Amino acid sequence: MSSAMDKALMAMSLEEEDAPFEMPDLPQFSSCEKNELSLIGRLLNPKCQSMSSLVFNMPRKWQKIGRVRGVALSSERFQFIFSSEHDLVEVLEKGFQTYNEWGLAMERWSEHPSVESLQFVSLWVQIKNIPLNYYTKQAITLLGELVGQVLEVVFDPDKPQNKDYVRVKVKFDVSKPLRKSKIINLPKGLTSTIFYFYEKVQKRCYNCQRMTHVQEECPLVLKKIQDQVIERKMGRKVEKPKPTLILKEGDPLFGVLKEEQVGIHPLLGRPRIAQDVLDGMRQYLRLATTEDLALRIERVKSSVAEAEKDPITQKTVLRMEPPPLISKDFNKGKGLVFGYEGSEVSSLNGSKSEGTEKLMNAAIQAGRSSCNEAVPVKGFKELALVDYSQDSSSSLVSPTAYAVGFYEAGSSGTKQRKGKGRKRPYVSKRKPIPLKDQKGKGVVIKKQGNEKGNMDKRKGGNEEYVGQKVAKHNNPEVVPNEGPSKI
Repeated sequence: MSSAMDKALMAMSLEEEDAPFEMPDLPQFSSCEKNELSLIGRLLNPKCQSMSSLVFNMPRKWQKIGRVRGVALSSERFQFIFSSEHDLVEVLEKGFQTYNEWGLAMERWSEHPSVESLQFVSLWVQIKNIPLNYYTKQAITLLGELVGQVLEVVFDPDKPQNKDYVRVKVKFDVSKPLRKSKIINLPKGLTSTIFYFYEKVQKRCYNCQRMTHVQEECPLVLKKIQDQVIERKMGRKVEKPKPTLILKEGDPLFGVLKEEQVGIHPLLGRPRIAQDVLDGMRQYLRLATTEDLALRIERVKSSVAEAEKDPITQKTVLRMEPPPLISKDFNKGKGLVFGYEGSEVSSLNGSKSEGTEKLMNAAIQAGRSSCNEAVPVKGFKELALVDYSQDSSSSLVSPTAYAVGFYEAGSSGTKQRKGKGRKRPYVSKRKPIPLKDQKGKGVVIKKQGNEKGNMDKRKGGNEEYVGQKVAKHNNPEVVPNEGPSKI
């Protein structure tokens, strides 16, 4: 019995090395070709969003049933494979999207995704209550940087603005809170409060303003409760851990730059200086000789101090972020907007159709000339104030032209005259005309009473004639070559 138990234990031993499985690098084992027309995404709040429901309902929401197929990769990540490039681009151009009123992070599929994959979303933000003297591209960009990396600014100083906000497009980190307002200090000791509104964002945590959980499961609320329990048990407060230092001893930049210059920006939540820029500075100081070291250190200090004076230079040079685009389309990214403010769209369509008008002009003129070749009535031209021998479209375009029989004067110009309707009584007031039978002996009438639909023949001479009968006037007949008749 003991020998059998020992053999069983030897068979269940975990001391054997578990070698990883090697996936064959063959085309039949890879689905990269199918994934080229797909997007991947993740649920920002999986506890309030059903993955199975999302896979079946998103094609209907996009109005692309039968042209897209959803795949659940995990409890949080999903994939949608499209049948055409046009449908994929159209869905991505919709911008930030939600399901069950909670956000989704989506991007186009990539064979080698970056570390920041599905961590950022593009949001349109409305900035309100901007100070009067700070309606400039640079000031608006700087205010948008408090929310996220500004990609585009919709602002046109040469046109009237009928909205109380300015729209900017930012690259937002979903792990950060949605800032609702920010107090800014102005010169001469003045202060102002800037308000932010995020388009297409529906639900968030009411405590920390994040899109990843509800208030009942907020980590800050749970941590606060846990700290209170620890304080009651231990009788002391829990000290916060100190942040890790970026510049340590032995670093070429140690003592050259301050920790406040290379740390995380307290408002932006991003490093003040990009890691690539810091590596370039370190390489620049390592290659210096003993005589040039002091000069290069001074150059690094002066260049960083000069770049920190301008926030835009700090954004593009130190943080290596692309400058924002400036757009003049105030409704960009909103989807279908109904109104009468699309003058730019109409002018743009007009410019596109300018070449086609030249091609169709000859055909239109030929059709008009064929219509105008009709023989005019003598004396008709003198009755009108408009020359009808010219193009008929000119009278229709002019708001002040007047023609007899076609237009009448009005308070706002001329309008087309409406014809008079027929003075005919309603159907309920018309008198019924009796119907004659097929043999012509009498008139068919209906019985009075509860019976419906039964018809009897009227006997001639026994009953009075019901209804009125209009006598038909017969023209006198003339026999050819025999003179008028004797009637």
